[in-house]
Amino acid sequence: MRRVGLPSAVMAGSWRYIAQVAACFLLAASLLSCNGGGADFATEERLLDLEAKAHSLEESVESITNENSHLSNEVTNLEDENAALRGELAALRQLQAEFVQEQEAAGAAREHEVEVADFEKEQQQQLAELEAGLARTSERLDELHEQVSDLVEGEAGTFNWLGKLVDQVFALEERQTRTGNQSDDLDTRVEELEHQVSKVEALFTPEQDKTRPTDEKSSVPTNENVLEQTRKLAEAAGGEVYNIDSREPEERAILVMPLEPIEGNPLIVSLHGYGSNSADHSGSFPLHSQVVSRGFGLLLPNATPDGEGNPAWNPTDRISSSGKASADDAAYLAGLVARARELKDFGPVYVFGYSNGGFMAYHLACKGLPGLRAVASIAGTSYYEDSDCEGAAPVSVLHIHGSADDVILSGGEVAEPLLEADSDPASYASAQEMVKRWGRRAGCEWPKSPMDFAHYAVLDLDMFVPGPETYASRLESGCLEGINIELWTGVESGHTPGYLHAFLEALLDWLLSQE
Repeated sequence: MRRVGLPSAVMAGSWRYIAQVAACFLLAASLLSCNGGGADFATEERLLDLEAKAHSLEESVESITNENSHLSNEVTNLEDENAALRGELAALRQLQAEFVQEQEAAGAAREHEVEVADFEKEQQQQLAELEAGLARTSERLDELHEQVSDLVEGEAGTFNWLGKLVDQVFALEERQTRTGNQSDDLDTRVEELEHQVSKVEALFTPEQDKTRPTDEKSSVPTNENVLEQTRKLAEAAGGEVYNIDSREPEERAILVMPLEPIEGNPLIVSLHGYGSNSADHSGSFPLHSQVVSRGFGLLLPNATPDGEGNPAWNPTDRISSSGKASADDAAYLAGLVARARELKDFGPVYVFGYSNGGFMAYHLACKGLPGLRAVASIAGTSYYEDSDCEGAAPVSVLHIHGSADDVILSGGEVAEPLLEADSDPASYASAQEMVKRWGRRAGCEWPKSPMDFAHYAVLDLDMFVPGPETYASRLESGCLEGINIELWTGVESGHTPGYLHAFLEALLDWLLSQE
């Protein structure tokens, strides 16, 4: 590196030397004046010699001054050249950065083009599948509208009831249109529409006895047809299916298992409502569609007919003489579970029931079904004769009830005693009474006032009610370890809510967490 300050130092030294020479001249001049011209020849020669040296020094000073000026110019030039080089270096670095950015952008663009191409290909495939599904759905909707129109023309006296269910069908159609990009749900929604039409048809059968849990039902198929329909639904979902029953030679139940079961799989017993069957029940609550992904066994039994020919569970200890063939359904279902355990090594048992099936689920808990961990009931409570359940072990309970249920009232019903001694009792407990009752068995603390019963979540489960409608509440303290007591109240939900996939997920999340 050049030492830029060197010329300035040299120049400063030169001036000090010149000052010393000048001092010598002054001293010589003073000596000459003192001699008054009497200086000898030697002195004169000395003076001349000094003059020559002074002249030489002047020339040296001039030369040094010129050299210093030249060096200063050279330093200035070098500084300018250095600044120019720095500018060029900065420009080169900028160009390098821009080049790197361009290369990165080009690489990202190529990756994006590949992603866009793959995405467009996937979208085209999905669009083709969706169009095919929409075409099938549209055809099925046209058939449903024709069936509804025929029913309206044939049964003008029940037009108001029919209109309500027709609105439900149209609501399903609108929901299918709004979510048309979800092609995987199309077939499920067609099944739901078919189920709604079957309920419309049920309105034109003789009115059911309102003193017992009642479900809108389709025409009752033969036992063989019910099992075949249930089997097809389960096999279509990928499960392994067994016919199973504890009453030989009849086979009135289906057991669905994952293709690769493991030791200790949980077992869910799913009970249909009054006048229904395992096939219709699976259409409304398709638990079978989750067997493989969730890894549980599913038992789908069928009740025997009552005196009117409608399949019905007997959730009491009373042996009816009114035609109910299966008086002791608790013993029958316990035997069915035992038979399933002989086939597979199951872990905890959960019972889910709708309406009459919900009544039966609570009755199984009262009777102490072996291995039972939890009960989930929709629109089903207990008759008052089951209120004590003496000796029943505590289990987790999820009670789900619509505030607008006009078949099984969420507030319960106390009816006049029936005249027939062997008739089913008409009085049943309210939804809150059920959770209080099972909460007391588990030692849970329950609010004294309904106003103190706070909810922890509001869920959007019923498609027939706009917006989130189900208020989920639970007991927060005092329960035995591992016991959970919850009440889900569907505000404005009726006896047959429009439950779809969100409800199925919430129900299974709760059941399978009760370990």
